[in-house]
Amino acid sequence: MATKRDYYETLGVPKNASEEEIKKAYRKLAMKHHPDRNHGDTSKDAEAKFKEVKEAYEMLSDGQKRAAYDQYGHAGVDPNMRGGPGAEGFGGFAEAFGDIFGDVFGGGGGRGGRTSSGRQVFRGSDLSYAMEISLEEAAEGKTTEIRIPTWDECDTCHGSGAKPGTKPITCTTCHGAGAVQMRQGFFSVQQTCPTCHGSGKIIPEPCTVCHGQGKIKRNKTLEVKIRAGIDDGQRMRVTGSGEPGVNGGPPGDLYIEIRLKKHDIFERDGDNLHCVVPVSMTTAALGGEINVPTLKGAAAIDIPEGTQSGKQFRLRGKGIKGVNSSYPGDLYCHVRVETPVKLTEHQRKVLKELDESLKKGGEKHSPTDKGWFDKAKEFFS
Repeated sequence: MATKRDYYETLGVPKNASEEEIKKAYRKLAMKHHPDRNHGDTSKDAEAKFKEVKEAYEMLSDGQKRAAYDQYGHAGVDPNMRGGPGAEGFGGFAEAFGDIFGDVFGGGGGRGGRTSSGRQVFRGSDLSYAMEISLEEAAEGKTTEIRIPTWDECDTCHGSGAKPGTKPITCTTCHGAGAVQMRQGFFSVQQTCPTCHGSGKIIPEPCTVCHGQGKIKRNKTLEVKIRAGIDDGQRMRVTGSGEPGVNGGPPGDLYIEIRLKKHDIFERDGDNLHCVVPVSMTTAALGGEINVPTLKGAAAIDIPEGTQSGKQFRLRGKGIKGVNSSYPGDLYCHVRVETPVKLTEHQRKVLKELDESLKKGGEKHSPTDKGWFDKAKEFFS
């Protein structure tokens, strides 16, 4: 088994560091290694470092655990060391290793805490919303309104959860604390009360409208600003617009995932755009100027004489300026030479005469024919 790194070394702080110094170091490292900020080949390594940094902070930010760690090292805070130093009064294992994501990014992933009365409070759940927008809207940004589900206080019981004329009573299992202590040998583990589920109250006669929840589900309209340059799959977070917390806990967040509609002309690749431009056979052969569409109007392209199908033209700065980009990307136009169809007899005659004339000219009129036929002969031989 690999040896764990020293927690102080992981955070890059001295052993006599203050709580503020520890918190500051954690915030900096958590922002650097968070999985949402690292993609591709570095994502796994960043995720491992993020977990290591988070664990170090959880231990050193708690006075009791830090004291145990300073005296006994990792053994002092290892819950698997039955009866080891610092085990008694260690608190709920889940709480000790609770997600502290919210300390840096504003979310808690359902982390529990306690009120001054001792009741457990829980952060509300996050909500997810998929928003489909056009390529033009993604490039320019937009402000729009969306409807999302939300919870409001029940008008019948006014949030108590109890039937009108009755009221909740103190939980007889936890005596209003919302949690119970369980001891096994040297261990003292605190768990959410199984009877009242952390509320500290029991409702003998639930409200018939909200069924004891004290809240009812409704829809609310929320104004959302889409940042210019946002791409398919990227997410926006609206802090505090998730589900409400329990027992006065903070609300969760709303995550809006962007989905780009398929465009009739352009295909997006990061900040760059690609499009296929049909060019007539005569323009490709003789050359000329054609107009191509961009997100901000038409642009002219000079087609050189003898342009072949598949030729690529690059228009600098005609792509999209991404959310975190300093300059817009480019537009790549891919030429597709079109073969004429539904010819008249006169047109057929003219083309046949042209074909005969080109054949008399030999290889100079067909730059790729010779190489292709040579390869074909070699393949069949």
